[in-house]
Amino acid sequence: MRTVIVTAAIVEQSDAFLLTRRASDAHLGGRWEFPGGKVEPGETLQAALVREIREELGCGVDVGSLVLTTRHAYPDVLVELHFFEAVITDTPVPQLGQEMRWVPRAELAALSLPEADADLVALLTGADRHRPPT
Repeated sequence: MRTVIVTAAIVEQSDAFLLTRRASDAHLGGRWEFPGGKVEPGETLQAALVREIREELGCGVDVGSLVLTTRHAYPDVLVELHFFEAVITDTPVPQLGQEMRWVPRAELAALSLPEADADLVALLTGADRHRPPT
């Protein structure tokens, strides 16, 4: 099984988080996600996140601390996901036709998110969920 390394931004304002919706023809299409994407060979996690936010949302981002690293095995791929605190430095504008919205903390668990995001959502919402070691 192939492994994909992904980095994602936790952007919070007024107790709401910036999320985007995956394209319907993408892996896990139609699900909401924290913005970010695949790390290219030779890229650091932080550099990949800066590049992905620029490509997806047309804005800059200051990458902060690593909050969580988790792994999830989908039927076709193992995803290693690194979530960072982040602050956007410009107004985000979707560049790929994707939906974007600010989701209140209380609504995170009700959204259709990738299974790999479950531990982060539990952490952000205070849900009682076992987190595997990172």
